[in-house]
Amino acid sequence: MTRFLSALICATLLQLPAAAESAAAEPAAVEPQAVKEGVQEAQTEALATEAQNPISNLVSVPFQYNLTPGIGPNEDQTQSLLNIQPVVPFSLSPDLTLVTRTILPVLSQPTATDNQNGIGDLNPSFFFVPKGRGAWTFGLGPTLVLPTASDSSLGRGKWSAGPAAVAVYSKGPWVAGALVNNIWSFAGNSDRSSVSAFLLQPFINFNLPHGWYLVTSPIITANWRATSGDQWILPVGGGVGRLFRIGKQPINASLQAYANVVKPDLFGDVTIRAQVQFLFPK
Repeated sequence: MTRFLSALICATLLQLPAAAESAAAEPAAVEPQAVKEGVQEAQTEALATEAQNPISNLVSVPFQYNLTPGIGPNEDQTQSLLNIQPVVPFSLSPDLTLVTRTILPVLSQPTATDNQNGIGDLNPSFFFVPKGRGAWTFGLGPTLVLPTASDSSLGRGKWSAGPAAVAVYSKGPWVAGALVNNIWSFAGNSDRSSVSAFLLQPFINFNLPHGWYLVTSPIITANWRATSGDQWILPVGGGVGRLFRIGKQPINASLQAYANVVKPDLFGDVTIRAQVQFLFPK
């Protein structure tokens, strides 16, 4: 009996190292998955930050939809504006990048009798961006407006141009800055009014875990040719967005709402903006 008990104890003790090795191996099997998820999370947050920079070295195609109800003398008309605005950067040298931003508007525009549907004036912009590694990024260049509207009510009928500039601050969870331009007409239909227009788009993004972020990005405009009470549109508001993936395709989507606190008499009080941005990182 004693010999039998001794043999049983020895056999049990011999199994302990194998069991210990098996138990120690379990975290090693789990650890690569946890590391992979952590890397993906970091990549998602970094890509969200890059997507919020309008002059980053990133190819993207945003589709920005703006809905403004309450237009017209009876406040019973609605303007729908879809901006298709691809962004394509080109490396010019080790120290300089050219970022092209082109806006093609697709509109449903209220008129005196009905809504007019079609495309508006094409607006390409070119930003020369010095490459740097600091918190600030700057871009400067020309912006153009081409009279490509499919109907006279959807565009200004003028060739226009002017300077454009962007400044972006990116550090930690914050991405903030502003885009500004002013255009003047220099050619086009002589029967149409000349153009002198200003645009300022400040933006503030605060990034949260898992690709979520808070955003405000009002588009402030001034028509210098309009009467003093109808020159400005000043929206105030913001919204929420998230960067996610469908398969391997990263997508940045946001939903925002703005109250137009300063506006022409016939413009709506509120604008709702929904944006879907397809990203193509290198």
